[in-house]
Amino acid sequence: MRIEPYDPCHLDAVIRLSLRAWTPVFDSIQKAMDADVYRAFYPDNWRVNQQKAVEDVCAAEDTNVWVAINAGSTVGFVAVKLHSEDSMGEIYMVAVDPDFQGQGIGSALIQFVLNWMKDTEMSIAMVETGGDPGHAPARHTYEKMGFGLFPVARYFKKL
Repeated sequence: MRIEPYDPCHLDAVIRLSLRAWTPVFDSIQKAMDADVYRAFYPDNWRVNQQKAVEDVCAAEDTNVWVAINAGSTVGFVAVKLHSEDSMGEIYMVAVDPDFQGQGIGSALIQFVLNWMKDTEMSIAMVETGGDPGHAPARHTYEKMGFGLFPVARYFKKL
């Protein structure tokens, strides 16, 4: 497995693997969230929103994106935004193809960007994820990589 800078030729594979990776996450979110709020967030389908989010992040000028390549296939990706005013690097988006999860690819992507953040003189790294059961593997990976939890309470109500 190797990690290389994102190129637009990777976009279709990144979208496919992301939607596959995030299916159990969105199933979990749907179960954890009020049904009316969930429908308000994702009126068409979460896949439509997430595909656009991946397309946008891969094209964004203020985002750095890398892909994990295994045997010639794109099997994961990570996107990072730098917040120079805070000397903070934010892992903005990360996904690993479900067929390759549990093989250390997510950890390798995260370690890669942590090293890159250090090289760009960031002093803090941040990643945000959900507290629902579908995000448990992500939380485990972040904690394994040394991230500490800062509890945040976020409440939603459909109007």
